[in-house]
Amino acid sequence: MSPAGDRLREIARQTASALPGVSHGRPFTPALDVYKVAGKVFLTITDDPDEQIITVTCEPERTRAQVHGHSSITPGRYLDKRHWISLGPGPGTTGRLVTDAVVDSCDLVVERLPRRDRPRTR
Repeated sequence: MSPAGDRLREIARQTASALPGVSHGRPFTPALDVYKVAGKVFLTITDDPDEQIITVTCEPERTRAQVHGHSSITPGRYLDKRHWISLGPGPGTTGRLVTDAVVDSCDLVVERLPRRDRPRTR
């Protein structure tokens, strides 16, 4: 485990928990936090000490740009590589980048929901 990886995951958890309409659980495995809005996944956080990553949904064009722009960002691990990215600790992975990635991911999911299913805005 690295302090940077712990910080990355804690920032993601705090950010997601503060967003409206977000639920949290571990439906797949005890080592994977899953955050949803209106029943749709927008963030996963692994508790695996050897794989300190968060994974968020992202527009395909932005996914490619993020992966090419940061060595600590890779196509989404275990998910659709076109629509998901995984962020790990490393150069350029700032608290601001993590916060923005989580918020953008949630917003992207909310935008695709019917208006009646959208949580109240922040």
